[in-house]
Amino acid sequence: MGCYINKLAVHFPNNILTNDELSSLFPEWDSSNIFEKIGINERHFVSENETALDLAVIAAERVLENYDRYLIDFVILCTQSPDYFLPTSACIIQDKLGLRTNIGAFDYNLGCSGFIYGLALSKGLIASNLANNVLLIMAETYTKHIHPNDKGNRSIFGDAAAAVIISSCDVELILEFELGTDGRGRNNLIIPNGGMRNRYNPSNQDFQDENNITRNNDYLYMNGPEIFNFTIEKIPSLVNATLEKNKLTIETVDYVIFHQANKYMLDYLRKKLKISPDKFYQNMENTGNTVSATIPIALKDAMEKGLVQKGSKVLLAGFGVGYSWGATIIEI
Repeated sequence: MGCYINKLAVHFPNNILTNDELSSLFPEWDSSNIFEKIGINERHFVSENETALDLAVIAAERVLENYDRYLIDFVILCTQSPDYFLPTSACIIQDKLGLRTNIGAFDYNLGCSGFIYGLALSKGLIASNLANNVLLIMAETYTKHIHPNDKGNRSIFGDAAAAVIISSCDVELILEFELGTDGRGRNNLIIPNGGMRNRYNPSNQDFQDENNITRNNDYLYMNGPEIFNFTIEKIPSLVNATLEKNKLTIETVDYVIFHQANKYMLDYLRKKLKISPDKFYQNMENTGNTVSATIPIALKDAMEKGLVQKGSKVLLAGFGVGYSWGATIIEI
């Protein structure tokens, strides 16, 4: 038994932060320079009382349009901004969507590699006959984790959700995976406080780090140079190992979609891997980096533009917080 991506839908919150608005907040930044550096013009963000769960439900409702939701056997949600420590948001999603109660549901905590891991989990559930149709959702509200004065991260990250239905079929259209983990990089992309080890403390004081960036341990910290170094070290070998495992070459793959981190990083990786520009997708201009949702958002966009069509072989690769990375090849 194989599996494939049956349906795909996305959702963005209504609020938008433009580069011009960022420039007005941080006058030392020119809006055109922001775009030239990271390839982002605007990003969506949730309202104060809007959560990743809210985004997830809307995306799921969209993917379930004209689909018999009774067929869903499992719900998996990837998020690093859950509504609660417990219960798992996937259980709440099951109820809000009116799905059967004799199904499985759970959350998992991963960032920019999350979609790849979700595909692997879904494929495993189908291969082991635990499910025939998996509802996989990526929903993230990183903007809630970012300090208001953190101009770097505010320029990069946006909020969004994506939902896919992965279904069983007679042939395997989600091919072999290559996955990786290196927890030594954990401190380079982290929210130090808020969990059980270091509790959230609203009286924490802001401080300036060695790069004169305003920080607070209750908010997201990203060491950009170290994240870049990790990416350029690991991702070329990840791509090559994935191609080798699937007995393909970069020339025989029809399209390549990486996690949409930022334009500079993606341009560097494309050139290093000698991937032709006409089969390498970038679409973060009006969405920003939406963490685990970037790959399915880009995939849907590429399909709607006719760049990825039925029969296309698409290499997908995600990488980031953890450190965590993964790649696979799908056939549409």
